[in-house]
Amino acid sequence: MIDILVAGGGPAGLAAAIRAASAGLEAVVVEPRPTPVDKACGEGIMPSGVAALRALGVTPAGRELRGIRYIEGSRHAEAAFRGAPGLGVRRTELHTALHRRAQELGVRVVTGRVTQVRQGPDSVTAAGLTARWLIAADGLHSPLRRALGLEHPGSAPRRYGLRRHYATAPWTDLVEVHWSRHGEAYVTPVGECLVGVAVLSRHRRPHERHLAAFPELADRLTGQEAGPVRGAGPLRRRASAPRTGRVLLAGDAAGYVDALTGEGIALAAATASAAVDCLAAGRPEAYPAQWARLTRRHRLLTAALLGAAGRPWSAGLIVPAAQRLPALFGAAVHALQ
Repeated sequence: MIDILVAGGGPAGLAAAIRAASAGLEAVVVEPRPTPVDKACGEGIMPSGVAALRALGVTPAGRELRGIRYIEGSRHAEAAFRGAPGLGVRRTELHTALHRRAQELGVRVVTGRVTQVRQGPDSVTAAGLTARWLIAADGLHSPLRRALGLEHPGSAPRRYGLRRHYATAPWTDLVEVHWSRHGEAYVTPVGECLVGVAVLSRHRRPHERHLAAFPELADRLTGQEAGPVRGAGPLRRRASAPRTGRVLLAGDAAGYVDALTGEGIALAAATASAAVDCLAAGRPEAYPAQWARLTRRHRLLTAALLGAAGRPWSAGLIVPAAQRLPALFGAAVHALQ
């Protein structure tokens, strides 16, 4: 019998499979999309995410990121990461590196989609496969989270993300966050002549209309478009619990606040690894507390920033406050490491 069946072959699912195989467990990943998988993503991996990937034996190629810069009009504030750098990585490059590492460890990836689960006292069956445990890592809009009755309705304002690449040489080794009262634009160097621009906002409109809220950035990027616009959302998702029976939820499937702090990859790797470790130790009941501990700081910090960004009077104070209180801004950036 398979030890761990993984629903979803994105970063969280592949991280779970790699961790399981490294522990001597048989892991099988069920994923409907061909490799490499692309999706709307800011593509900036924080230092903690780089470290988590390295612990899995995954070292994708990318551009080193020295820190974060906030910009609004003529105001700006920046803070460097105090330890190791972050990494700007094309999502397809990240997925390729994860998939390659999984193959090296003998992980089997089968084409399919998990939408229903049948649980027994000692096993779980899904997509025609039977395993001792199932890790649901099927993303933001997880069909398994809904099928298992774990979807938690939320009342928070909906936010959406759009990402596009631009064929221009990066002008900085920082992640730039451009702020406006309508949303944020995240500029991430991902190649020698390529930057990614992800826009997060409550307003649903075309990417170019979002960029119009940042005139200097829009002028710099005009005519440099490279590739399609990809979207995601609504971003806020909650699960009533990260475990039910023999199924453990990891990554975005277990709940997601917002992409504002850029910690998605770090949390995907951390929660997937924790789920496997709990199963390997014979303590699946410990996973919910582990998940809560691993995600607590992110949930609190992101909720605080969202609260400030969501009010017109306070949104305009974020960059001035970061500029006037550099030590506080530096501490917030350090918290992402």
